[in-house]
Amino acid sequence: MSGPDKPLVFVTVGTDHHRFDRLMDWMERWLAANGHARCVVQHGPADPPVGAEGHAFLPHADMQALFLEAAVVVCQGGPGSITESRQAGSLPIVVPRIARLDEVVDDHQVRFSRHVATFGKVALAETAESLHAHLDRALAEPGAYAVSGEADETAPAVARFGRLVDELVAAPRGRRRRDRSR
Repeated sequence: MSGPDKPLVFVTVGTDHHRFDRLMDWMERWLAANGHARCVVQHGPADPPVGAEGHAFLPHADMQALFLEAAVVVCQGGPGSITESRQAGSLPIVVPRIARLDEVVDDHQVRFSRHVATFGKVALAETAESLHAHLDRALAEPGAYAVSGEADETAPAVARFGRLVDELVAAPRGRRRRDRSR
């Protein structure tokens, strides 16, 4: 049964062109053991996990609606996803992308996610076991993964920074000539 009476787990990998197969595999394993949740996954170029409703990409308005409806949000370590989840009232479970696995160009998501986790702004999951434990707790104790409607003056700046980083990372890396007139 996949009706609306089941709590929604929303998973988003952002808009990066790199595959995030590790997160899809972790979610597939969790879903195989947890039929009590409905899962919608925005999976980008990766294959969606079996047992989830998959979408390569979603319009921003649909994403915002899913952030609001979700009992729990799982996202990559991008500032935009983190900010949107928090603005919708969810403490996101964050799985940062790792460069050595070709999930991203460098480890900025690992550093950023660890940093914001120290302030309690995210629930950090760097292993399948920690992701599964967070998901189980979030569904058992929904209040533990909810954030109040606190005013966050930094949210627009963080979201803008995230978009700028995404644009920088996505830009082709050609040879750049140095300005010798300085």
